Amino acid sequence: MSEIINKLKTKKDSITYEELVYLLSTDKYDQQIFELADQIRKKYVGNEVHIRAIIEFSNICKMDCLYCGLRKQNKNLKRYRMKPEEILERAKLIAERNIKTIVLQSGEDPFYTTEIIKDLIIEIKKLGVAVTLSIGEREFEEYKIWKEAGADRYLMRHETADSKLYKKLHPSDTFENRKKHLFKLKELGYEVGAGCMVGLPGQGPKELAKDLIFLRELDSDMIGIGPFIPNPDTPLKSEKGGDLNTTLKVIALARILIPTANIPATTAMGSIHPFGRQLALKCGANVIMPNLTPNPYRPNYTLYPNKICLFEADTACIDCVRAMIKGLNRKVGETHGFRIKYSAV
Repeated sequence: MSEIINKLKTKKDSITYEELVYLLSTDKYDQQIFELADQIRKKYVGNEVHIRAIIEFSNICKMDCLYCGLRKQNKNLKRYRMKPEEILERAKLIAERNIKTIVLQSGEDPFYTTEIIKDLIIEIKKLGVAVTLSIGEREFEEYKIWKEAGADRYLMRHETADSKLYKKLHPSDTFENRKKHLFKLKELGYEVGAGCMVGLPGQGPKELAKDLIFLRELDSDMIGIGPFIPNPDTPLKSEKGGDLNTTLKVIALARILIPTANIPATTAMGSIHPFGRQLALKCGANVIMPNLTPNPYRPNYTLYPNKICLFEADTACIDCVRAMIKGLNRKVGETHGFRIKYSAV
């Protein structure tokens, strides 16, 4: 075991799938992994924590992923679409508060055409911010048009790199297809975000090791990792869900394997533990993504139950996360937070 830990410190690129399975199968050396991840985070990306504000502009989705509260068959959800002018108004408010990245996130909603998204990107870029899209699988030509319009990043978590489990959870999609989309986005010059849920039914150390191997293969620029939280309006409502420690370990191993990636302390972490996001920031994370969706829409973007920050005042999350960052003796990021190998704009 000590040889594997030493390998993580000195020869991380040669860590094998079998060794990752072993590390994920025991908690005996977790503290060493957490401490190493924090050291690597500090060495490669420093003490800055970048704030990226999310606008969840539509909770309508054409997909039926088994774990997701936005799934098409969920009839208990009050659906909404924000108008482009509402999205732009919110983007201006965010930029005025000196946040450097705006994340446009939605279900897979075809109502927002290529042109609507393109026009939003062009207008939001005028505010001097980076733009991240998180709107699911679209046509390759659309990705190209949006990149040319100024989009900087595309976030599309792969959720699980185990092909059988992926197909079970996503009845109308395959992992191979998701991979094609992620690699195409890379080819087009986006900073690409992938990531997985931890604690899915049918998932264990072997499946999680596949996730880490895939993230390394993709050389993921952003890595979103959070616990699976069962939603009562989905077929997985009775499943157990993910635990804090395993999720922290996957975050830590992702930092070790891909030292310069941007890794968020996800909202889901804060939803399963009152200090979940702070703990993630101590285990390799360097990004936080407050929910800046305006009311009355915000409470209806319910991917999972007990999501934090749903009923606060619209902009309360900004001061909250800044205080959190300073409370950890870290600095609030003042740049656009591009990955080190890219030039900041």
